[in-house]
Amino acid sequence: MHTTRQFDRTGLEILDPAECLRLLQSMPVGRLVFTQRGLPAIRLVNFSVDGDTIVFASDDGEKFRAAVRGDVVAFEVDDVDLDRHVGWTVTCIGHLSVVPADEAARLRRVTPLRPWAPLHERRMVRLRAEELSGRRLLPWGQRPRAG
Repeated sequence: MHTTRQFDRTGLEILDPAECLRLLQSMPVGRLVFTQRGLPAIRLVNFSVDGDTIVFASDDGEKFRAAVRGDVVAFEVDDVDLDRHVGWTVTCIGHLSVVPADEAARLRRVTPLRPWAPLHERRMVRLRAEELSGRRLLPWGQRPRAG
């Protein structure tokens, strides 16, 4: 089955949720955007994809407290080739939650997630993809012509 590509008004390809998930799975690091003391905060996290959720390990700091509160956050992953002027970006928006201990044990067994930073108390956090969107900048020859 062949699907027709869709483009936004600027000529970027609009990615469907399945392609967004596939691209998320291809990268080990993303940016978590959350609120810290009433202001936007952005932290790099290494993560894994489990079904339609993003999971990462956290200590008991601000990211973990955002999960305890169930905050709405954004998560962004991208890949850019500066020489060829191509790339993509995927954004996931949803509520953070703390992964229960039994589920965290399962995730540690089935995902390749290994925290990079030393954690005093390793806890697992989940971001369920409530909104998943992405855009891709294609090579010049594949971009739609301006109408």
